[in-house]
Amino acid sequence: MLVSLNNINKFYNGNQLLNNISLTVDENDKIGLVGNNGCGKSTLLKIITGSVEPDRFTEKDGIISIASKTTIGYLEQMGGLDSEKTVMEEMQSVFEPVHRAIDRLREIEIEIETGDNSSADEYQRLSSWIEANDGYNTDVKIRMILNGMGFTENELQRTVSGFSGGEKTRLCISKLLLEEPNLLILDEPTNHLDFKTIMWLEDYLRSYKGAVLIVSHDRYFLDRLCTSICEIERGTLTRYRGNYSAFVRQREENDTRRAKEYEIQQKQIAKLEDYVAKNLVRASTTKMAQSKRKQLEKMERVEKPFHETKTAKIRFTYPIEPPIDVLKVKNVDISVGEGSSRKTLVDEINFEVRRGEKVGIIGDNGIGKSTLLKIIQEKLAHKGTVHWNSNIKISYFEQESTNLNRELTVMEEIHSRYPSMSDLEVRSLLAQVRLTGENVFKETGVISGGERAKLCFAIMMQEHGNVLILDEPTNHLDLSSKEAIEEALAEYTGTVIFVSHDRYLLSKISDRLIELTDGTYRCHNYGFEKYLDVLRDEQAEQKRIADAEKFAKSAELAKEKAVKTYRSKQQRSADAARKNEMKRLEKEIDGLQAKIDALTEEIAKEEVYSDYELMSTKCTEIEQLKQQIDENFDKLIELEEQ
Repeated sequence: MLVSLNNINKFYNGNQLLNNISLTVDENDKIGLVGNNGCGKSTLLKIITGSVEPDRFTEKDGIISIASKTTIGYLEQMGGLDSEKTVMEEMQSVFEPVHRAIDRLREIEIEIETGDNSSADEYQRLSSWIEANDGYNTDVKIRMILNGMGFTENELQRTVSGFSGGEKTRLCISKLLLEEPNLLILDEPTNHLDFKTIMWLEDYLRSYKGAVLIVSHDRYFLDRLCTSICEIERGTLTRYRGNYSAFVRQREENDTRRAKEYEIQQKQIAKLEDYVAKNLVRASTTKMAQSKRKQLEKMERVEKPFHETKTAKIRFTYPIEPPIDVLKVKNVDISVGEGSSRKTLVDEINFEVRRGEKVGIIGDNGIGKSTLLKIIQEKLAHKGTVHWNSNIKISYFEQESTNLNRELTVMEEIHSRYPSMSDLEVRSLLAQVRLTGENVFKETGVISGGERAKLCFAIMMQEHGNVLILDEPTNHLDLSSKEAIEEALAEYTGTVIFVSHDRYLLSKISDRLIELTDGTYRCHNYGFEKYLDVLRDEQAEQKRIADAEKFAKSAELAKEKAVKTYRSKQQRSADAARKNEMKRLEKEIDGLQAKIDALTEEIAKEEVYSDYELMSTKCTEIEQLKQQIDENFDKLIELEEQ
């Protein structure tokens, strides 16, 4: 046990946010914390870290137990960095105790050289401590983490103050990973990360030796990483075994079971109450009626299920079926800006879209994805041709909702577009996307980003487009609203062209992908899961080539240093033994990698990732196999240099 919480309560403005929450975090736990916006997730994290105190009413309330030697690392939306330091200096600050120990070691070495051996014991202790903490490889660790988090070698000497907010968040994550706390607490860590960086972080955290507690709306991330999910709903916390998909399935099963239990008990209560009412005043049945009343009083009531499985009922329909060939884009450039400041992101792009296809457009931030959506709608100037077939009606979801009049209320926005709709019809439409109560009378400029997105979905439902063009449709939405829009898009039979960083949405919806890269593009005629497999294979091949080049370079250097001398029989025998050992190590590395590949496939299976102990055992085994491979590579290089 690292941390234990018992009966945690928290009130804000007289309202109870957290209600008797209990939670235990053990070593190697990978816990996802989910819930609607404002449910208290971040507050609970702050209580664990001690920056917020729970409310206590009895001695048994608000008990927080932290095991000795437990270290906690906490990533908030913006963490603390020294803005005047370079990236390398900031990362090296994590290892200050190690650096001080090495400096002291050098001082003692000078003392010993002058004949002063009084610090010999201290030298031995420091040497052992530095070795135990891998103190001579700190720069290697730093570069490995920063490279994984998307920073290049050229950026290591840049001052922290010169980075953007998203880049600083990535630096904060890097620093936390280098600190290696027993309990790593991350609040929305995948914000500002591209696919490759998220995949690297997933793999790193899956093999992380400590426990991880994560608040995230990235369901794909939760699916890949977590061994349990904790949901906060109406102030209470419920823990589910397995990843996010397992949590969704178990929650639905629980809701169904609780609903049946509630219904059965309500019938039983009604029957008992009816008996008591009819028989309490009769002399012959009074005792029996009193007994039934006591039975009612002692009955442990089943709470009425309050979990809403859907927060919105979104459905996109259209009356006119378009032709099979919907869109043809030929020799089109993707450019931004005007005049002399105009910049071309992609010189030429070509693709076609057919009826009923769901095409996902992916790529890094700023690569031109949103620009491409505007170009194919002829909203921006471009070269080449964009040809839409006849009978096409486009419905467009714009990321920043600039198509809304910020001075109109939600109701007025709908009326301005559809004046023939009555107030009742407008309220009914808005209720379908869960815009209700006073919110419908607020100006669109003051409602939240999630509420503006819901308003846009309501408008799109009335537009009845047979082609949907969507720019980051799940941004600003909570988990339940994301699920509602995904279900609507999955059921929609028309054509969808959408930009998204939401891997769960891409996995569930996209038939094929268009990937924008630096200056060019790639068309992938398969879905997102296959794309990830291909991407991992490409990354593995790149690593293999890099390792081979590194090994070849090392071998060449060793060869250059070798001196041609007469070799005795013993030397020839030793050389043959060395080559045999190298062959054995190479064969062993291949075998170890095969085992890792097999285990990686196993932990992706539901029966494995839903079993915490089995998942933990297999992840530990993978880590041990990786360590063996590293050791064998070191031996290979050493043998080659001989």
